Amino acid sequence: MKKKKVEKGVLNVKPGTVFVRDNLEIMRGLNDECVDLIYLDPPFNKNQNFTSPIGSKAKGASFKDYWVPDDVTEGEIEYIKEKQSKIYDLLKAVEGIGVKGSYVYLFYMARRLMECHRILKSTGSIYLHCDPTMSHYLKLLLDTIFGVKNFRSDITWRRKNRTGRGSTRFANNIDHIFYYVKGEGDFYWDQPFIAYDESYIKSSYNKIDEKGRFRLTELVGAGQRYGSSGEPWKGVDPSEKGYHWAPPLKHIPKELHKKSSQEKLDYLDSIGRIHWPQRGNVPRYKLYLDELAGSPVDTLWDDIKPPAGSEYVGYRTQKPLKLMERIIKASSKEGDIVFDPFCGCATTMVAAHGLNRKWVGIDVSPAAVNLVVERLTALYGKLITKVIKRNDIPSRTDLGKVPPYNCIENREILYGQQKGKCAGCKILFHFKNLTIDHDKPVSKGGQDTLDNLQLLCSNCNSIKGDRTMAYLLKRLKELGEGQDDFTTE
Repeated sequence: MKKKKVEKGVLNVKPGTVFVRDNLEIMRGLNDECVDLIYLDPPFNKNQNFTSPIGSKAKGASFKDYWVPDDVTEGEIEYIKEKQSKIYDLLKAVEGIGVKGSYVYLFYMARRLMECHRILKSTGSIYLHCDPTMSHYLKLLLDTIFGVKNFRSDITWRRKNRTGRGSTRFANNIDHIFYYVKGEGDFYWDQPFIAYDESYIKSSYNKIDEKGRFRLTELVGAGQRYGSSGEPWKGVDPSEKGYHWAPPLKHIPKELHKKSSQEKLDYLDSIGRIHWPQRGNVPRYKLYLDELAGSPVDTLWDDIKPPAGSEYVGYRTQKPLKLMERIIKASSKEGDIVFDPFCGCATTMVAAHGLNRKWVGIDVSPAAVNLVVERLTALYGKLITKVIKRNDIPSRTDLGKVPPYNCIENREILYGQQKGKCAGCKILFHFKNLTIDHDKPVSKGGQDTLDNLQLLCSNCNSIKGDRTMAYLLKRLKELGEGQDDFTTE
């Protein structure tokens, strides 16, 4: 059967939608490469429950942050083993290391990060927010899924709240935010800046002329060179002091970029960008204060405080609006689609809306929808008409014409992949004695695609019924049937 070309990059849900459901089920229903920016602030594996207090705006919002074997199904483990063997090998390598439940937590996160990679555009970016509890393991997971070459930054956010006095260790006051891109090429990036403080301005921009306040920077570079960069200009020979001319190109027209250093310097001098010292030293370049946005933001973010006052809604893990605004401005442009699969108290949605981005969120708590509505309405009033609430699983629209799931072509492919064995009991059967079946039922978000199909013998098919493959494998283990190829223990 001829394969129909798949159209990627089209979001198959309406922007402004909040899904109340397990985010893995929802992400499975989203099209390939349909979002521009993903920010996720998942559970940190803190081995506790988080519940917002009664009386707060986030009352009723809660999530579980402890992990037991039942939190990840054997079917999901087998899926990772078959589809992403490197991820499976990594997770098996760290089994038994770390805090209680870390192995299960990492399988939980791996499955969701795999979907994040699929739905993120090739030009998109992802930011994962975590703390030192699991940050080192999650970094390895991200390296495996997104690629080491696509790692951009490990951002340290200092929360400002000093704690831990009198304990036997240094206070943990930081979170990590891992920034990756999907591809090494044409991803969006807009460098953020922090405004200079007054003391820095007074000490550094300490000269004034008719154009304003400025500071002096060098027109030379270290070391000597041949050619025009090493030749004298207006009686000044940089090579006498071991330097060469290096005029900045920012204020030089492009047509002069390939000209000699002396021609570039002549131009800068003609527009008043060069300062001539009285004592015959090397001339210097004028850098005016009003031409600069501020100091470039580095990977230590200690200028953003935790949410307080009217911004704080009572959600214990709430992140500040300014934090999200910085991320969204840096890695998306107006009209782009921002996606948050753990949207919690709606900070991502609020920031995205205020910056004219489209957005989609998911959370297991119904309170998340109310928070989105309340916070957006409080900030933007009548600009908010309706936030769409859904708890169903979206249907992908990028698969082209999907053949009937039980067609002969699918059966032949699956029979070869499974080497003639039933996917449940692992017993070898003749082709005609195996029945095609969904791994994850359509009623739970499963698709009629090969990655969600397998062949089962009549006994396994009868046991499974309309339930998931994970149920069948668990039931077979209880019955002592078949070959147990993998385990969560």
